[in-house]
Amino acid sequence: MGTLYVVATPIGNLEDLSDRARRVLNDVALIASEDTRHTGLLLQRLGITCPQLSLHAFNEASRVSQLLEALSSGDVALVSDAGTPGISDPGAMLVHEAAEAGFAVVPVPGPSALSAAMSISGFPASDVLFTGFLPRKAGERATRLRDALALGSAVYFFEAPGRVVSTLQELAEIDPDRMVLVCRELTKLHEEIVRGSAAAVASDFASRERVRGELVIGVGPARPIDRDEQIDIDALIDRELATGEKDSAIAKRISALTGRPRSQVYDLIRERKSAAR
Repeated sequence: MGTLYVVATPIGNLEDLSDRARRVLNDVALIASEDTRHTGLLLQRLGITCPQLSLHAFNEASRVSQLLEALSSGDVALVSDAGTPGISDPGAMLVHEAAEAGFAVVPVPGPSALSAAMSISGFPASDVLFTGFLPRKAGERATRLRDALALGSAVYFFEAPGRVVSTLQELAEIDPDRMVLVCRELTKLHEEIVRGSAAAVASDFASRERVRGELVIGVGPARPIDRDEQIDIDALIDRELATGEKDSAIAKRISALTGRPRSQVYDLIRERKSAAR
């Protein structure tokens, strides 16, 4: 029985490919690639002539049986266009089915935009949330952001260049003082690292004529609140009520932020809404 190797490939700089990854790609009988043309260029540079089979988001379900059959007679490598497969890239279904069928599944670690961003963030890594790509729709995206930030931990996600300005503006509306890290084109020629408050970073990107490249955004943990600190709870409730979300969801977020019991916050929300009528 063959082994399925999950191989990390460079996210930009070819020098980041490990010797082990190079050897595995050269030795396997078949490479399952998110885009055979993209991986073909990498293999050409490496002087590797291994056959490929496409495995992407639209054909993964139909390809699994074919790849399991290939594993019955030889080793297979799984690669994505860049970085580590399975992290907001295809491959999880194949890995699951291969493991269920009794094949060995072996990681060949290496480049990852997520781990690269985390390593330079300066944010604590003891409590981290990774949420992949945010929803495309603005309302759903804002809700996901609010729920993620309410946990208080550091949050990381991927974003497309066409939506990054809107996403950063939403972050600034939710918590303008929260620290934000934007990593654009990591390890590539035009790599850029931007740090600052959510408000400052949102203003920076809003002033640009166009944003290009792949992005990873990190949001630092919430600032610990001194229990003796005076908080304008009414203003906070009003800001959250403006989102139009359910009272229970708002109470949960404010409770996480302020340390007040959720039931107490919920009662304050109801009182605030009654007073506004």
